[in-house]
Parts: sequence; structure tokens; C-alpha cells
Amino acid sequence: MSADQFAHKPPTGINVIIVGAGFGGLTAAIECHRQGHTVAIYENFPALKSLGDIISFGPNGGRIFYRWGNQGSIAQRMRDVSIDLQEYGFNIHKWTGELVCNQKSPPRVEESPVFNGHRGELHEIVFRHATEELGIPIHLGSKVVGYFEDETSAGIELEDGRRVTGDVVVGSDGVRSKARELVLGYDDKPKSSGYAVFRAWFPNTDMIADPETKHFCENGDTFNGWIGPDVHFLFSTIKGGSDCCWVLTHKDEADIDESWSFPGKLEDVYKVFEGWDPLCKRIVSKTPESHLVDWKLVYRDPLPTWISPKRRIALLGDSAHPFLPTSAQGATQSMEDGVTIAVCLRKAGRKNVQEAVKAYMDIRYDRVKDVQKTGETTRDMWHKADWDKVKEDPSAVHFPRQDWIFEFDAEKHAEEVYDDVVQKGRESKDAPATEAKINGGGVGEASVVNGVSGTNGHV
Repeated sequence: MSADQFAHKPPTGINVIIVGAGFGGLTAAIECHRQGHTVAIYENFPALKSLGDIISFGPNGGRIFYRWGNQGSIAQRMRDVSIDLQEYGFNIHKWTGELVCNQKSPPRVEESPVFNGHRGELHEIVFRHATEELGIPIHLGSKVVGYFEDETSAGIELEDGRRVTGDVVVGSDGVRSKARELVLGYDDKPKSSGYAVFRAWFPNTDMIADPETKHFCENGDTFNGWIGPDVHFLFSTIKGGSDCCWVLTHKDEADIDESWSFPGKLEDVYKVFEGWDPLCKRIVSKTPESHLVDWKLVYRDPLPTWISPKRRIALLGDSAHPFLPTSAQGATQSMEDGVTIAVCLRKAGRKNVQEAVKAYMDIRYDRVKDVQKTGETTRDMWHKADWDKVKEDPSAVHFPRQDWIFEFDAEKHAEEVYDDVVQKGRESKDAPATEAKINGGGVGEASVVNGVSGTNGHV
């Protein structure tokens, strides 16, 4: 596709309502704007807040960011606050301390950059682009309590009693989405995955004061991982070593309900590190306990469909397909969703919105299912590593970088396959929309979530 094919398209007359202003919702809004639709976002949070810690976007997400703004201006702003591992790479250690290997960073590609940075800082760049540069209305403090649809329209009901109607509604409000209930016809409850994550982001003050840890903060950005049975610990320094962040994934059988994110305790982290390289505990000890989060990883049953009965409401991102953190693709896949539905709506036109909504799911469903599985396989590759084999081939514990995931161009793909997908849908219109997919199996444990709207994607 030529550069002009990625430019803003003429108005379509399609009115899109998006619920949720996370990365998935913002991407859907920006892409709908690019494709010529009228779009508005309704977000429960009353104000923009710089929440969270590290989040990752693969090159398939970077390719989307690069097309925003002028000559990659949005991508450049994100690069300025993201980790730079071109020189350092990824040091992978055995849990006892031995350095197994250094996984080199791939060459940087300007048109498809990779970003790892603070969720709140990167989110603010995208949020400002949507509101201040594109003029997309984002209604903060707007709690959605209900959804409705008929054959000709769809809409949302707000807590204050207002009803907003459009041609299509995109539910991008996370795993607790009200739209999810409408699509399924019931409220599916979360279940324990058997794993939890401790995570933190903090300044380097105490790290740099300790002779045994200061080297992590005096030599630019760094990325180190320690891998052990059923546990892995990832530690990064960022912004030239001024900020530190870490993630510890471990077994956890806690009985959870809807509230699965808690203040963490350092003493609980230390218990996980018993028998481990003492450097891991030393790094963690520099964390202000107020910056520590205990995140219970939960999952929900796979969804047989992402779209409502009348095909005017579609789920996107975590609302439709939560990811394991070890996929490092949750946020990026929600972006691919946003690109795809925007393209489908333009190609269908206002008279065929329902056709576009179904095509969106049909285009995305199998790819998302396959990418979800990588979170489980990567986790198991580390947690169940055969260290004798790793000694012979250290690349066996490299973080996977599959071309079929990273080289994917969501916009180009949707443009190319839309007509064929629609035609196949028409030919099988008498069959249930997702019968083949249901019979083909669900996504199993790969439907694990981090517990917030918009996946916080550090591996």
C-alpha cells in the first residue's frame, strides 16, 4: 500500500460510540477518525491519570503508531520516553545467578518501532493526540451502565440517565465490560489462573546508592531476567537509568473475586526469592513498598462471539480477549482490533454496518486466539526449562519474536481480506456466526487477564 492509502479518508456518515479510553479505545477512535467516521469516546475515569507501570508494544503496534501525526511524530514522542536496548539487549540468567545468554535486540526499523515504557506516559501522548490534535471528543467521568441496540442503531445509557445513540458501539472498557454482558447474555465471573504478579516502578535513588546495584543505573537502559521453576523475574532500568521497574510472575492459588489488584508487601516477594540469586532480593529491596502491587492473574471462559445479537455492538481488546502478560501483545492486539473495525466500517458503508461488525470479528478471531497462546507457551518455556538442553542451546530461553506476529500489518490485512470475508459470511449466513470457531476449540488458559482495562503488557 502506498503512503497516500494510509491518509485520512472522506467522511462516511457513520457515527461510532466508543466506551473506554485505554489504548484499545483510543486506537479505535483515532483509526475511525482516519477512516472518515464520526467518533466519540465515553470514559468512566473523571480525569487523565498517569497510572500503571511498564507496558510493551511490538512492531505490529509500532507500525500503527507510526502512521499517526506527521512523519512519525507520535512514534517519536513515544520513543523519547521508552526504553532503549539497542546496545544492551536482554540478559537472561538462571535463578541461581548464572548468566545464560544475552539476547540481542533486533535492528531498529523506523516504520515499525518497538516501545517499552511507562503506561501512563505513553497513554498521555496518545490521549493528547486524539483530543488536542484530532479534536476527538472524550467524555471523561461518563459511567456507562447499559447498552441497547435495534436493527438500525445502537447506543449507551449513562449513569446520569442520558442515552447516546449512534450507528455502532465499540465496547473497549475491559474485562468488566457491560457490553460483554450484553453480547454473552450473562455475567461471566473471573477464575484464578494459579499465577500472580508482583510489579513495581520507582526512581533509582536507593539503587544508585548501593555499590552492588548502582551499575544498573549508571550505564543507560538495561533489561535483565532471572528464570526458575514456576517463577520468572524481569528487571529494567529506563530513561538512562533514572527509573527502575520489575515484574515477578509466580504461582499463587489465592481465592479471588472482582478485586484482584492489591497493595503488595516486600516480605511476600522475599518468600518467592528463597534459594534465588541474592541480587534479585537486593534489587527488590530498593522498592518503596507504597509502589508495590500484588496482581492476581485471573481468567475468564473464552468467548464464542465478540458481537451482539443485532451486530451493532462489538467488543474490543480486553473486553473480548484478555491476554497473559508473557505474550507482551495484549495492548498491541487491542490496537489491531481498533484498526480492523475502522477499516471494515469504511468498506461496508453506513447501510452495511452490521455486515462490517461481523466481518471485524471474523477477520480478528483466529489471529487473536493464536497470539493468545504464545503467552502460555512463553511462560511454560521459562518455568519448565530443561537446563541441560539450555546449556547446549541458550537460545532455547530467548524471548520469542515470531515474524507472523510482528510483521503483521492490520490495516493492510483488513483492506485485502474484507471482501472475501464478507462473501463467505453471506454464503453461510444461515449458520451461527462463530459455529466453526466454537467447534474448533476455545482459547483456554490463554484468556488470562491483568485485571485492568487495557493490558499492561510487560512480559
